[in-house]
Amino acid sequence: QVHLVESGGGSVQAGGSLRLSCTPSGYTYSSNCLAWFRQAPGKEREAVAGIYTGDNSAVYVDSERGRFTVTTDTGANTLYLHISSLKTEDTALYYCAESSSRLVRCGTRLIASHFSDWGQGTQVSVSS
Repeated sequence: QVHLVESGGGSVQAGGSLRLSCTPSGYTYSSNCLAWFRQAPGKEREAVAGIYTGDNSAVYVDSERGRFTVTTDTGANTLYLHISSLKTEDTALYYCAESSSRLVRCGTRLIASHFSDWGQGTQVSVSS
């Protein structure tokens, strides 16, 4: 069953910005870790950022920190990923994911196998 739906991807010139959104389908996030992953053609899925909805504490992959910002909007029940200064290497299918562990903050590492629910992905294509 699909529980998460991503949106906001598209084609953009290098140096531009995008804000990706992730919304639940049929349920509400509840004090657990939500995260963004991405997968480029020919590469394995990699973590980008995560946020614990209990207190909105966020974690970032070191290599992406500074250009990526993960936030939540409680009123809209939406997870966001803002990407600035886009590079061609940011081209990938971006997924949001949810951990089933309640009242547990995101760890210092975001491991894909720890997330039980995934969206279908939204494509980000960056051209030079």
